[in-house]
Amino acid sequence: MLWQPSPERIQRSAMWRFMKHYASEFSLTSPSYRALHNYSVAHPGDFWLALMDFYQVKVAGEREPAVTDLGFEHYGWFPNLILNFAENLLLHGEADHPALVSLLESGDKRSYTYAQLRSAVAGLQAQLADCLQEDDVLACYMPNIAETVIAMLATTASGAVFTSTSADFGVDGVVDRFGQSRPRVLVTCAGYQYNGKYYDICDKVAAIVAQLPSVEKVLVVDRYHKSPDISAIEHAELWQEPESDNPIAFVPRAFAAPLYIMYSSGTTGKPKCIVHATGGVLLQHIKELGLHSDFSAQKRILFFTTCGWMMWNWLVSSLFFGGTTYLYEGSPAYPSFEKFMGLIGEEQIQLFGTSPKYLKVLQDAKVPLYKCDFSSLETLLCTGSPLLPEQYDFIYHEIKHDLLVASISGGTDIIGCFFLGNPILPVYRGELQCAGLGMAVDCVDDDGRSLVGKQGELICLNSFPSRPLYFLNDPDNSKLHDAYFAGHEGVWTHGDFIEITERGGAIFYGRSDATLNPGGVRIGTAEIYQQTERLSYIEDAVCVGKQVAGDVEVMLFVKMKADETLNEARMAEIRTTIKTHTTPRHVPKRVIQVADIPYTRSGKKIELAVAKLINGKAVNNLEAIANPECLAEYEGLA
Repeated sequence: MLWQPSPERIQRSAMWRFMKHYASEFSLTSPSYRALHNYSVAHPGDFWLALMDFYQVKVAGEREPAVTDLGFEHYGWFPNLILNFAENLLLHGEADHPALVSLLESGDKRSYTYAQLRSAVAGLQAQLADCLQEDDVLACYMPNIAETVIAMLATTASGAVFTSTSADFGVDGVVDRFGQSRPRVLVTCAGYQYNGKYYDICDKVAAIVAQLPSVEKVLVVDRYHKSPDISAIEHAELWQEPESDNPIAFVPRAFAAPLYIMYSSGTTGKPKCIVHATGGVLLQHIKELGLHSDFSAQKRILFFTTCGWMMWNWLVSSLFFGGTTYLYEGSPAYPSFEKFMGLIGEEQIQLFGTSPKYLKVLQDAKVPLYKCDFSSLETLLCTGSPLLPEQYDFIYHEIKHDLLVASISGGTDIIGCFFLGNPILPVYRGELQCAGLGMAVDCVDDDGRSLVGKQGELICLNSFPSRPLYFLNDPDNSKLHDAYFAGHEGVWTHGDFIEITERGGAIFYGRSDATLNPGGVRIGTAEIYQQTERLSYIEDAVCVGKQVAGDVEVMLFVKMKADETLNEARMAEIRTTIKTHTTPRHVPKRVIQVADIPYTRSGKKIELAVAKLINGKAVNNLEAIANPECLAEYEGLA
């Protein structure tokens, strides 16, 4: 055990107050998180109704039935409820309280109170009234700045559907996504700055709009004051800072009305377009941010993300609580790592979110984090890949001892989490604290038998509000079925290789489709990365399986640190380290030095692309890959 919440912290947490408030109604004879979770999955309708009441979600219509179908064939949540997403996000914030703080890597800072944010949303809604109607789509091709949030709120207030991708995507990547979602309005930027360099994207925007016949209006944000020439962009006009004294017109929406269109990574083909429900997203994010992350009106949250990653959607839902949401645009290493991490103290952030990859960079660079002020920090959220045990050590030794480290895991598919943090539970090394309330998760073997303390497949037995409504361009739901229900019929198979511990936490070993299977034994890649982390000369690694004569050979590709090389002695040490701390089956057949490891634009290691290449298959969609130039080296190793 690395951390235990104090009795005072437990008792002031929303999770504790929720549990105590509903202990009698839920018949929790001895209130505990396990008892609360058991009730939430046994009586999901009662649980989600209680959550709505506890957080005063604004809805109209009939509350019953809460759910008509706990299976996954149809979306069965709150069929008679109506609400508006933006109205709820803007409901609780005090007029003069800071709502949004937009930070650029240059040091530029802009703040909006809730009154100013409401005025901006009303102004943009009025500007778009002639071309954005209910169920239309507005797309953002934008950096992570306040205008992106204003566009989302104006869209969802109007009963339209919002979708986004980050400004660093290329033309093909954007067209692959927005060409399917067919936006009527595009909000974009003239350019963005990253690592001290400004990137003008007006030419890219012109090329994108030329390939999107659905677009009737383009608003171009000049956040960096470059006075861009937008004459080549069809239907374009410069964004005018919106404001209005008139109230926002909130269009009532069915609970199951489309809210967001999200996209799969697209590393194995054209991205899937995942449509999420208005009420489902709202309730899931309230639960995860409010109960599991303990966010509230008195707190400030900063999560390093782009608006092409679901964590952006998750982050901006924090507005619901009336606290302060921080947006950071730029490199977290510019002008230095200390400058970025120093924002936590400068801005008195309570919740900070990042990825294991970034923590590893901090660790490898030996960033003097002791110079930073982390006194305000209560919770460190981490997602994108498994947080390795050694990284827990790093956080508690180098960042803060008294800290809730909440490793969270879910996905774009559910726009939320299956396992995540909990302010009333201890933190154990290498372990996610608990399953989310209302999520009937299990770990099973290939025959569907439940496992505890053993590795298996993550499944969810019953439906939940943030399950997808459907995929675009999938009229018979066959793509949806193949994505989640082909593995274990009738239950959600998420594609993660995990272990659920006796105490109800979880250890994640990697993606199921990236697990290795030498001699028929399944091995999670995270088990091997945990060992390469021990070796000071390895900067990064990717491990995949090569099909050879009916079996699988484990291949380990390593990126060495500057001025380090891979030699026979180090290959031997790598193999010995892996064998000593795991099993002989984990030992790679080949260890090969490479120049770089491929990642998605949201910072996830792409094992599948490497596996395809070394097995002689092509990787067709390079737009989702942040560094596609590195793949040629793997292609030559097939």
